[in-house]
Amino acid sequence: MSRLFLPFLASLWLPAVAFGLITWQVVADGPLLDADASVSRALRHPDRGSELLADLGNAEVALPVLLAVLVYAGLRRRAAGAVRWWLPPVLAAVWMAVVPLLVVPVKELTDRPGTPVHPGSGFFPSGHTATAAVAYGTAAVLLLPLLRTAHARRALVTASAVVNAGVGFGLVRRGYHWPLDVVASWCLCAVLLTLFVLALRGLTPPQAPPGAPARAASQPK
Repeated sequence: MSRLFLPFLASLWLPAVAFGLITWQVVADGPLLDADASVSRALRHPDRGSELLADLGNAEVALPVLLAVLVYAGLRRRAAGAVRWWLPPVLAAVWMAVVPLLVVPVKELTDRPGTPVHPGSGFFPSGHTATAAVAYGTAAVLLLPLLRTAHARRALVTASAVVNAGVGFGLVRRGYHWPLDVVASWCLCAVLLTLFVLALRGLTPPQAPPGAPARAASQPK
């Protein structure tokens, strides 16, 4: 097995196992929920800032951002003459559509009660966290090949991680979700994003970064 594939394998199995363990604790009302409640009480302090961070996970915010990136990335790939330029944006849209198909049944299965601030049921895993993770994550993956420098690519990955961390923190601090609701969604979406990257690598040919010198065609001897 290629060493390059091992990080992707770990990115699939580790978060998948973590998601399974957290879900088991929620369903079985396990001891991890006591720690979850303690962390929630320590962090919970509804304020305007946390609400704004949580709002970044709203579909009304995340989906237009993703749509803009889909159009931009598709047009850039088409202008560069990429083969099947339309496929990455379509895959990202499909991945985004899969999110509620996975999250909603788990919510119904676990039927976890909400926090004291927002009582109710069906809070596990966090849909807002999953929406943000997949929308901003797939958007970042589509934009990475279009950036010229390693510094710009690192900045993009960092920005995506910071935004998603902010969404999770805002949801917990505002009291919309328990911490484990957010962590479980991150685990689930880590699997989804890894599969998205693998699908892109398998279905689309590699594309040189913009501005990279074209490889000279080999001449027959």
